Order: sequence, then C-alpha cells, then structure tokens
Amino acid sequence: MTDDIDQVLIAALMTDSRRSLKALAQISGLSSPSVAERLRRLEERGVLKGYTVEVDPKCFGYQLQAIVRIRPLPGQLQEVERQIQAIPEFTECDKVTGDDCFIARLHVRSMEQLDTLLDRLNTHAETNTAIVKKTPVKRRLPPMT
Repeated sequence: MTDDIDQVLIAALMTDSRRSLKALAQISGLSSPSVAERLRRLEERGVLKGYTVEVDPKCFGYQLQAIVRIRPLPGQLQEVERQIQAIPEFTECDKVTGDDCFIARLHVRSMEQLDTLLDRLNTHAETNTAIVKKTPVKRRLPPMT
C-alpha cells in the first residue's frame, strides 16, 4: 500500500504536519513536485485523511479529562449515541464490543460539570468513569511495516 518513501513522508508529517514541501523534499530525497504528487496520491487513496494541529484543552479551561464507559439501557442504544454526539465535551467515542457499548473521552472544567454531563446520560445508560491522570502514550500510528 505504501513504499519506504511514503512512510518517510507520513512519519515526517506525523511529527509536524506543517512541514513545507521543501522540508519534506529534503527529508525524503525527492524534489518538491515529486513530494506534492506523492502526497496527492496518498490523499486520493485515503491514506492521508487530513492535516491537523494539536491543541491543549487545558488552555481553554478544561482541567479534567475522563474516560467514560457507557452501557445503554435496553432499547436506548441509538438515543445514547445521539446524546454523546450532541455533547461537545465528548471529544472521542468508540462503539465497542463487550459489556459496555461505548468508550468515550470527555473533557470538563470541573467535577460539577462532569456530574452534570453524566446526569444527562443516566436516564438512558449506566456509566463508569475514570479520571485520566497522565497520558504516557499519545495517539500514534501503529508500525507501518
């Protein structure tokens, strides 16, 4: 699916998505137009889905981060999913197998806000919450080889 040069470009962009074509050309040993063409092909194939920035939620007052396991009550799966999507403090959510249907990441400014947001779900689901103390592994790609 990707060759060694594609993987070098992807790794460089994962480190800094703002790298210029010139910088990527120097890293990969290609010309800038060749890098641009490779990136275009990676985008067309869906390998590269976007370029982004990393923002620290604490800079916006979100002092707490929680992982919430959510188990909808019988017949409430779609309603719970809709509610999770409607609460912007849920920044990620996966639908999973097992006892819980959803595992979500929630950013809040206080414990009171955490309670208020979880109360919105409690008529439709059971929740189990863990406060994140530290993130020793940030989101990253698995090995590309």
